[in-house]
This record gives sequence, structure tokens and C-alpha cells, in this order.
Amino acid sequence: MGEVNLGAMLGSRFTFAILVAGFTALLLTPVVRKLALLAGAVDMPDADRRVHKEPTPRWGGLAIYLAVVAAWLVVYPISHHPAGVPLLGAYTVNSIWIIGLGGLIVLFGMLDDVFQFSATYQALFLVIVGALLAHPDLANIRIEGIGNPFGEYINFSETNSVLLTIIYVFLITKTMDTMDGLDGLSAGIAVIMASTMLVLALWQPLVGVLCAGVIGAGLGFLRYNWYPAKIFMGTGGAQFLGFFLAAISIQGVVKTAAAVAFLVPLLLFGVPLFDAFLVVIRRAISRAPITQADRRHLHHSLLGRGLSQPQVVTVIYAITFVLCATAVILIKVMT
Repeated sequence: MGEVNLGAMLGSRFTFAILVAGFTALLLTPVVRKLALLAGAVDMPDADRRVHKEPTPRWGGLAIYLAVVAAWLVVYPISHHPAGVPLLGAYTVNSIWIIGLGGLIVLFGMLDDVFQFSATYQALFLVIVGALLAHPDLANIRIEGIGNPFGEYINFSETNSVLLTIIYVFLITKTMDTMDGLDGLSAGIAVIMASTMLVLALWQPLVGVLCAGVIGAGLGFLRYNWYPAKIFMGTGGAQFLGFFLAAISIQGVVKTAAAVAFLVPLLLFGVPLFDAFLVVIRRAISRAPITQADRRHLHHSLLGRGLSQPQVVTVIYAITFVLCATAVILIKVMT
């Protein structure tokens, strides 16, 4: 009975977090849009790889980030407030690191939207962020081990743990960025992924509140990002969502998945990972540079088959939902 009451209590608080983040995103996105126009952070049509036909402001990621932060600031102390600890002391070190590093990614992405940094600089920055997240003397949020199908838990050495976490964070962050090619695509799949992680880590206040923040922020942002989009989330938004989901999956979901832990990231992030793999293979076959932007992505292929933008986005939403639902079913059956 106590567990049921706790679940209901946390559920109501997570719902509150979704509402706080959603309302904040609805309010701030038009403001950020004006700011992007003033700063010249505008995505221009490009026949080689862009599909939009009108100049569209970027920087929507700032509104998404601030919406997540608002949910964290307002709701997290309510969900995680140990007895005898001052209200401000309820913000854990892990949550501060995740929020702080997420802010750095948004800031770097906003600068990239204006100055167009090279792929090398972007990759180096993401590696540094991953290292800060995983370093044992800093955030110390890392993949320390993983369950296997035989019911055993494999512990990694500290060095391997840090390296694996850096690679994991880089892959998820970068592939979420490359998926941001159609109106509403990245925001929508992030909402589906965050909803799945919320279900899988329902009893963990930190993971739950942060997931709820992403859900609310993504839904609020979609009001302006759905086709035809009035604003794009930009590099900062897409990479923030990728980093954030990767970080909180390490913090909660991967640790709770037991024997099927190794499958969870592959299912949760299956669409962006498959898309990136497919693009790399296609570029390698055509001997094009791996980092060259082009129209070889999954959403471009579906557009080439005659589907409209909303139809393509809906199809990819459905694929993401099926993969995420499979992850939930596997974990419930195997644990």
C-alpha cells in the first residue's frame, strides 16, 4: 500500500513537472524566436540538404533548456527533500552537473548556429563534455557495468567505464543532432524516449523529474516547431536533448534494466543510431566524407518516396514508439 501511495505521489509530481516545463516552453519560445532573429541565428533554405523553403530562426533549444530547468528548480526539491535538509540542499550534485553541462551544450550550440564551427571542433567539445560527466572526481556519472542475457553483471574498470561513457554520450548526442532534419522530428522522438525512461525509472525522483521536464518542454516547443515550423531548436537544442537523455539514462534506466541492460540503449535510441549507421555506410560506399552533410538520412529517404513532412515524422514517431515499448516489455518480463 505504501508503494502504491508513493507511486501516486511521485506520479502527481511528475505530472506537475510536465506542466511547469510545458507552460515555460510555450511562454519562452516566442521570446527566443525574436532573440534569434535579432542575433541573425537563422537557418537559410539549402537545396542540397535542407527541406524548408523559408528562412527560419534557430535557438529554440534555449527555450527547451530553460523549460527543463524550470521544472527541475520547482519540482525536484518536492520530490527529493530528505528530512532535515534545507530546501536548497535538495538539489543533488548529480542533478546540478547534468543541468550545468546541458547548459554548456546549449550555449555552444547557439554559438555554432551563428558561427558554424567545424565538425572537428564540435566533436572535441562533445568529448570534453562526456569526460566531465564521467570523470570520477567530477560528476562521476558513468556506465560502471552492465547486465548480460545470462543474468550476470559485468563491472568495468574505471578507465573503461569512463571511455565507454564518453563514447556513449557522444554517439547519442550527435545522432540526435543529425536526426533534426524535419519540423517536429527531434522534439517528438525526444518526448517518446523521455516518456519511456520515466516509466522505467518511476521510483527515482531525479530521473523522473528530468524526464518529465523533457516531456513538457518538448510538447510545449512542438506548438511552434510542428510543420510548418516557426522556429528550429538548432544545434544546441538537438545536442542538449541527446546529451540530457544519455546522461539520465546512465543515471537511472541502464542501472535498473538488469539482464537486458545492454539492449535498452539500442532500443531507446534505436532510430537515431540506425539512421547514423545507415548514413555512414552510404557515405562510405559513395566515398563521401563521413562528416559531409547531405540528404542520405532516413527522413530524406522517406520524403523521396513521396511522403509529406508530417507523414514522415509520424512514421518515425511510430517506429520510435514501437522500439521504446519493446524495451519496456523486455525489462518487465526479464526483471
